[in-house]
Amino acid sequence: MKTKISAFVVLFLMAMGVNAQIDRSKMPEPGPAPKITLEKPGEFELKNGIKVLVVENNKLPRVSYSLTIDNRPIKEGKIAGVSSILAAMLGNGTTNIPKDEFNDEIDFLGASLGFGSQGAFASSLSKYSDRIIELMADAAINPLLTKKEFEKEKEKLIENLKSNEKSVDAVAGRVGGALSYGKNHPRGEFVTEETVNNIEFGDILAFYEKYFNPNNAYIVVVGDVKMSDVKKQLKEHFSAWEKSADINITLPEPKANAQYTQINFVDMPNAVQSNISLTNNVDLKMKDEDYHKVLIANKILGGGFGSYLNMNLREEHGYTYGARSSVGTSRWNASRFTAGAAVRNAVTDSAVVETLKEINRIKTEPVDSKDLANAKAKYVGDFVLALESPQTIARYALNIKLNDLPEDFYATYLEKINAVTKDDVMRVANKYFKTENARVIVVGKGSDVLENLEKTGIPIKYYDAYANPTEKPVFSKPLPSGLTAETVIKNYVKAIGGEDALRKVNTTMVVSDMTIPGAPFKPTATIKQMAPNKYKMEVVAEGMGTLMKQNFDGENGYMEQQGRKIPMEDKELSTRKSSEGLFDELYIEPSTIELESMTTIEGNDAYKIKVTKDGETSYRYYDAKTGYLIRTETTIEAQGQSITNTTDFSNYKEVDGVMMPYTMKVTTGPQSFVFETKEVKINEGVTAEDFN
Repeated sequence: MKTKISAFVVLFLMAMGVNAQIDRSKMPEPGPAPKITLEKPGEFELKNGIKVLVVENNKLPRVSYSLTIDNRPIKEGKIAGVSSILAAMLGNGTTNIPKDEFNDEIDFLGASLGFGSQGAFASSLSKYSDRIIELMADAAINPLLTKKEFEKEKEKLIENLKSNEKSVDAVAGRVGGALSYGKNHPRGEFVTEETVNNIEFGDILAFYEKYFNPNNAYIVVVGDVKMSDVKKQLKEHFSAWEKSADINITLPEPKANAQYTQINFVDMPNAVQSNISLTNNVDLKMKDEDYHKVLIANKILGGGFGSYLNMNLREEHGYTYGARSSVGTSRWNASRFTAGAAVRNAVTDSAVVETLKEINRIKTEPVDSKDLANAKAKYVGDFVLALESPQTIARYALNIKLNDLPEDFYATYLEKINAVTKDDVMRVANKYFKTENARVIVVGKGSDVLENLEKTGIPIKYYDAYANPTEKPVFSKPLPSGLTAETVIKNYVKAIGGEDALRKVNTTMVVSDMTIPGAPFKPTATIKQMAPNKYKMEVVAEGMGTLMKQNFDGENGYMEQQGRKIPMEDKELSTRKSSEGLFDELYIEPSTIELESMTTIEGNDAYKIKVTKDGETSYRYYDAKTGYLIRTETTIEAQGQSITNTTDFSNYKEVDGVMMPYTMKVTTGPQSFVFETKEVKINEGVTAEDFN
């Protein structure tokens, strides 16, 4: 309670000031920064070199143990991904305790235990501290690394890579690191299906032996413990961990910044919005004189809701849900400044221009006194509140050691934050926010955004999704002479079975496995349809029951989720009622369609047809070779923004004389859902009662 009151007083005094004579026409002079006194953790070292930091806190009967192995950045090269697989395998049993028995005991204790490729974390009630640290040590020193688990985790990693192939954010992150640092730098290399397939079980064992050892290890203990007990525990369980031979890792120099401001463009035909990231490398360490000044400059530029970037791109123009910037620090030789946002395709060029404008603004114009004061207040508030947690004390103590910081680094933290001036902000902005040498990495749908990006006058270089230089993509090809939209539609009908076969289809039932991003389960989606327009979809997960249901009986419809039944809106009802059959192409009026162009989708030529119906515009794409429908696009308005819904169709298979797509990917905004069909029934398994 005393600490909380003191924290409030600090914030109150910072905000209000205390002065009997106040001239409200002038900004008050800041008072002296509050003096911060940090508890010093207990320290000792094991005979194998492990350094231990202990923060005793008896408020709650809990304890946590954090193991950090302080290796330099490691280049994995042709076996990139080996550390990810090792991390997934560690902490799942030991050579002394089988996997299931190990995990069951963790659950029984109500504890948690997790590993990374260079560390681990465990927490439990303090009465179980002896056992949890014993389990943690056993898992670190005697891990259960089996070929069976290796093959399973390898397969999972490949599946994860495949699921991210079309992720704009994943591609932006990969290309950004590779172009900034170089593919041969640990921070610039990336994991691919090829590098994962190169990994053998022996590589996992070798990586563990070489890098997961006590040579540069720290253990931080926080909670309801006594120093004497911790010494006894760690000496008993971790002293047997033997040091390995020292490894001298030589880091390559990161790639140089761009010679001039340039756009590095990656074409993602499936993108419904663009990922923009302006970036340049910086050499900034926490112990540098500029560190606190850079924190404040970044906070004003893009470090919060009221920052320059967010107020411009979100609040003023409505381009994005949020725009941010960040400046990294590194003890080694590589770190980055980044600024950007995910924006609608239509405003990609404008967002690039406005981002550069705001960065140049902080470099050329003194910041407003209010913005400077708010940035400082935010850091002061966060810092003081963080001191309530004993974990903070431990993290600060470890930071001092890892980053070679002066002992009073955090004691003088607020003093240095409050000492930052307007001139400091402008100086460090010019030093670290290098717009003149920046790459503006844009990942988006080239056919929608490139024409306007070229109008910005900023030179554009083109790259593929793996940061390889490439030629400017071609988005429109000459259409075959005499080809019309009607011809494309007729070719599609013929390709999937012909008009006679399609008109005989009265009902369909499609059962699919559904992949939801981030979900640990795969629900089953069952879609039933009956001509001309009845529709039902039900999503069920094993052990969870029905997650969602949608139904339209020809006149009325609803969506049901979590026990709530929501009637369909009038617009959707009207659209469904107007449907004349199960295959739209049989009923499309020639006056409503227009052949716009030949484009490329997933490397295949496709005809793009514009459909205008009831004042609404949508697009349908047909493979130029097979005739199949491979994509539809519609745009809706939601929360004041236009959101494009894209549905991709592939993997066509014959069912009772009709070709049906067995894979369907639905993308709405940044979210994608994949349906993998496992059963299709035509004219069976569906009755009118299903839609009641």
